[in-house]
Amino acid sequence: MSRCFCFECLVVGCVISDLRIMIRKNQRRRRKLAWIWSLVLVLAVLSLVNLSLSATDKMTAEELVARHLESIGTAKARASVTSRIIAGNSLVIFRTPPPGQATGRAVLASEGVKSLIGMIFPSPVYPREQLGFNGTSFMAAFVTPGVRSVLGNFLMTHSLVFKQGLMGGTLSSAWPLLDLTARYPQLEYAGTKKIDKRTLHELKYLPRGGSDLQVRLFFDQETFQHVRTEYERVIAASIGTRSAIDPKETETRYKMSEEFSDFKNEGGLNLPHTYKIKLAVDAQGGTFLADWVINLTQFTFNERIDPNSFDISTK
Repeated sequence: MSRCFCFECLVVGCVISDLRIMIRKNQRRRRKLAWIWSLVLVLAVLSLVNLSLSATDKMTAEELVARHLESIGTAKARASVTSRIIAGNSLVIFRTPPPGQATGRAVLASEGVKSLIGMIFPSPVYPREQLGFNGTSFMAAFVTPGVRSVLGNFLMTHSLVFKQGLMGGTLSSAWPLLDLTARYPQLEYAGTKKIDKRTLHELKYLPRGGSDLQVRLFFDQETFQHVRTEYERVIAASIGTRSAIDPKETETRYKMSEEFSDFKNEGGLNLPHTYKIKLAVDAQGGTFLADWVINLTQFTFNERIDPNSFDISTK
């Protein structure tokens, strides 16, 4: 059976074939363009990451401190405040046996390098916490006759926390970054670190003369507000008390952290209104964990403070 030649069919077939070729070429062109744009996007992202890393790598301790001071307020505003009395509510939570918690009142006062933190609670076993530096010596009050709290004992052992003006962060006029020439600490920018899913600038703080206590300051990556301080020390056991199985069992580990949040303007200064202290002690005799949370509501500036207020009585 012979086939009939159909010119129209041939033309249509050629047209369809040409269309298919064009479609394939367009598809290849689109894929090539998509690949090019993907490559451009990847390169752009890598460029931004490199710029960010470069900016972080180039950050110095001096630049970080300068940006941090700007986050507090203008130089004029910072210089205009000579004393601070800050009050609010306090909560203590003891997380290890015997567990418990109590609510009370708190006050933070400072003038120059002098500072104090006081808390009172309606509790017979933990009625108060009073910590003060009078410009020369630091003292933690007894919470009951002859007995200091674990927090008080830690700070008595590591009094530099108050003497260096670190305790209380920017809430205190004694904050060392306000005037580095008063103490001349050694500062080292340590890059960024993620804490609780938050990227922070880290600054290592070493007091002049050195210390066994490691101090690290942390600042918000964007605002440069001081949001955290960590204090850490590990005391190795003496040779006669080391465990043959695990030497770490007889080490004593101290870790205290301060956290600052809820920043608001007070008297021209951008200050935190929530202040948290966390203390963990891991020793051969057991573990201690406790938190203190202070919500600050009253800020008074430039009011005269009786110098005797910073002398903490042990009676």
